[in-house]
Amino acid sequence: MATKLKIKKGDTVVVITGRDKGKTGEVFEVMPSENRVKVRGVNIVKRHTRATQMQAGGIVEKEAPIHVSNVAHIDPKTKEPTRVGFKFLADGRKVRFAKRSGEAIDV
Repeated sequence: MATKLKIKKGDTVVVITGRDKGKTGEVFEVMPSENRVKVRGVNIVKRHTRATQMQAGGIVEKEAPIHVSNVAHIDPKTKEPTRVGFKFLADGRKVRFAKRSGEAIDV
């Protein structure tokens, strides 16, 4: 069963463990059923592809999915890794906020 992820498409994240530790990038695809995300410029793999009518063959570099537990959200205020929480604003909207600084992520 898919769980609700606290990371969304368009968020800036940093890799906290693994081969690409320390790299930052923007999330461009979220796979909640697999608890994985694709981050631009992180976890680059090479695939040998056959030529088709649409594209030429050769070695193609692309981003592979990375587990959501291996990335951390970037705090918008301090630019450091942070955990994400939820809170309700005065107008009743539910927003994500950075636990490190208390800054709202969704505005």
